[in-house]
Amino acid sequence: MMRKTSVILLSAATGAALTLFVTQPRSVLMGSSARAATSDTYRQLNLFGDVFERVRSDYVEKPDDSKLVESAISGMLTGLDPHSSYMDAKSFRDMQVQTRGEFGGLGIEVTMEDGLIKVVSPIDDTPASKAGIMANDIITNLDDEAVQGLTLNQAVEKMRGPVNTKIRLKIIRKGQDVPIEVTLVRDNIRVRSVRARVEQDDIAYIRVTTFNEQTTEGLKREIGNLSNQIGDKLKGYIIDLRNNPGGLLEEAVTVSDAFLERGEIVSTRGRNAEETQRRAAHSGDLTKGKPIIVLVNGGSASASEIVAGALQDHKRATLVGTRSFGKGSVQTIIPLGSGNGALRLTTARYFTPSGKSIQAKGIVPDIEVLQDVPDELKARTDTKGEASLRGHLKTDGDEKTGSQSYVPPDAKDDKALKTAADLLHGIKSTASSAPATGDKAAVDKPAKAAN
Repeated sequence: MMRKTSVILLSAATGAALTLFVTQPRSVLMGSSARAATSDTYRQLNLFGDVFERVRSDYVEKPDDSKLVESAISGMLTGLDPHSSYMDAKSFRDMQVQTRGEFGGLGIEVTMEDGLIKVVSPIDDTPASKAGIMANDIITNLDDEAVQGLTLNQAVEKMRGPVNTKIRLKIIRKGQDVPIEVTLVRDNIRVRSVRARVEQDDIAYIRVTTFNEQTTEGLKREIGNLSNQIGDKLKGYIIDLRNNPGGLLEEAVTVSDAFLERGEIVSTRGRNAEETQRRAAHSGDLTKGKPIIVLVNGGSASASEIVAGALQDHKRATLVGTRSFGKGSVQTIIPLGSGNGALRLTTARYFTPSGKSIQAKGIVPDIEVLQDVPDELKARTDTKGEASLRGHLKTDGDEKTGSQSYVPPDAKDDKALKTAADLLHGIKSTASSAPATGDKAAVDKPAKAAN
């Protein structure tokens, strides 16, 4: 049979997918050694059956059979590597929402504070912003249910729901003596995976927080907006991929393509040679050859590393910051049928245009910039990286673990951002660090919660 699957690139902390392709069943010619191996496998499966029946009959409390099977499947997958796993039906649905970047909701970014839900910011042109909900509002009740006692995820799930359905919020606002009650009608909400601003009057700064189905569209929109806003004095672009954990492979390819005229972007190589796939750029650099600086750090993983690696290998951008996470594997999402969830299975490694694997090594920036970290945060600002994860895929050569992942909350304290701006202004122009312009010759190849 044919099976629909999805390709995704994940960091250790995130997961999702929705780009579909079809795989064909493999034909198998079974020789004597294969039959022997199969026979041994069936003996092991019989052992599993014996253990399963013993647990069902003798465990101190009657177990849930479906939970036993799910736990067994989960154990099998997590024993492979840190990124393969089993998702039950709810986890699969949540993952699909995350990668779509689109859902029925209210349009507010929220966090948990003292057991209550605090509004970080309303999203423009959504039910929340139209109703006048403001940053720092405290949500105490959802319909008639108190928020206190719920987790952040539980509260977010209650605020999401089918489009055109209503929900009533009770809000405490600083300066208001009486709680505010407002009824909102859920609408289709798109997560902003791309944010942008003008930096120092002549630089286009674009921050990409994740790679979901909205990312390329958002990137193109912001490039157009900033180009029109800054006009002829535009010096170049800063693409900030710091602490971006990854996402969809297809989005990493199309984001890279937005800055390239030609050449390979990434290749993915599975267990068998015939499974190798190469993705190439199409003509049409949306920045019209303007200089590009890409910011990376220890939290830049997976899809982020594909973009950074492609632009670095093609000398299309200068990378500034610290070594990236080093996750160089591709996960395929395999749905298991209605109500049965899905498998997230590592099926390939990816390679940059020069044929380099970043698995357990990361991408080294052209210019390393370390941030000044407050004393109270120094123990929590380094990311250990892929090489530190138990069971990670091994790679040739020396593995590298961890690098700094701190980003100052105030842009004036951001040393990497300042270095990038200086480069674009020509303040630090050396042969090794000057930002690249245009697409050089093709590389020689050895082949927070929103609701």
